[in-house]
Amino acid sequence: MDRTHLIQAPRELRAERLALHAPRPEFAPVFVESLNTSLPGLGFIGWAQHPQTPAWAERFMADGLAYVEEGDCLIFYAFESASGRYVGRVDLHSWDFSAPRCEVGYVGDVRMQGRGLMREAVLACVQLAFEMGVARVQALSEAGNLRALRFAESSLGFQREGVLRNFERDAQRRLGEQVMFASYNPAAV
Repeated sequence: MDRTHLIQAPRELRAERLALHAPRPEFAPVFVESLNTSLPGLGFIGWAQHPQTPAWAERFMADGLAYVEEGDCLIFYAFESASGRYVGRVDLHSWDFSAPRCEVGYVGDVRMQGRGLMREAVLACVQLAFEMGVARVQALSEAGNLRALRFAESSLGFQREGVLRNFERDAQRRLGEQVMFASYNPAAV
């Protein structure tokens, strides 16, 4: 497995109730609206600390598409199939092709929570990673982000592996603790 696997990976996924797409310029308005609406619950995400502009969202989308095309990561924007409403963003990043493993990140629209749609989106991306040959998908959450900890463990079924102390800086630039979760590919040897 190497970068070419990411470059050749699907740019669209389907789940039971969702359509997931790689970044597109036309997603910028719904993304920034969702981000700005969801800000009170996003205190743990560095790029979600204050309202953003449509121009910022356009750059964010263009940068994301470039990362995907260069094989740095996979990014998907999830939309509810029935209504077309924006659900959230999922990315597979921090790839280690020799292990092989990657990390999953996600941020959902607060207006869509409570329906299991982000769970469905994340699990579709995890399944894609497994189909590509990844042995492990990890998720890191700040120790204080109780909602994210419950989501990783209870909703996604990831196993809690431990706490990484002084691992990285939080959104306020303080050195903090991250909780490591992982899901394992049963087909990997």
